[in-house]
Amino acid sequence: MRAVAVVIPAHDEEALIGRCLSSVTRAVTVAREREPDLRAIVVVVLDACGDSTPAQVRGWPVETVTIAARNVGTARRVGVAHALANLEPGADDIWIAMTDADTVVPHDWVAHQLDLMDAGDDLVLGTVRPDFADLSDRHAAYWRATHHRGRPAGNVHGANLGVRASTYTAAGGIPDLSEHEDVALVRAARGIGARERRSDVHEVETSGRFIGRTPGGYAAFLRRVHVWVDAEPVPAPGA
Repeated sequence: MRAVAVVIPAHDEEALIGRCLSSVTRAVTVAREREPDLRAIVVVVLDACGDSTPAQVRGWPVETVTIAARNVGTARRVGVAHALANLEPGADDIWIAMTDADTVVPHDWVAHQLDLMDAGDDLVLGTVRPDFADLSDRHAAYWRATHHRGRPAGNVHGANLGVRASTYTAAGGIPDLSEHEDVALVRAARGIGARERRSDVHEVETSGRFIGRTPGGYAAFLRRVHVWVDAEPVPAPGA
């Protein structure tokens, strides 16, 4: 029997976590329909939440862990540890799927990662698309013109990252970093020879906000691009 663990860190995400959990729950259901013996656990790590995020999570078929680290690396690491402790030793092989509380995953998100696991991949770098409703028309046009389906760039996003549990453990797990903890994990996995796959088949949609829950991360990246796009011409689609 094998299993999948979905880990979601959350810090003050009352406005967005409901849609995240709705999409993740659906993705787990789709994977179980295809593979009835699949064991699955969804862990939400409530990290120093001062809003109604904990109340929003109640009622969803997930497990919660509460910490006060205000550190995304710690939150992911604690979530993975909780999931593995509750899945082992019953599962022979475990896949860890990571996303963020401001992100919506597609219905085949879990199933596609398991397909790549079956193909022998140890590490999956999925793509991320910002919610265009949060961007200016100019910024959204720039994004569409510079991102082409079928050609994933291989950027590392904690909002769409999958890893075999044995690879995760051998790489030393997620470090206690307040940003770029996902990059550190991928670097360590590459260092031990993990078989890596870039994929945009299961692209996720994340918040297009410019102020995020970490010092850097995707929100800071979008903010920098937004400032640059305002001063530059938008390339034509396909350019």
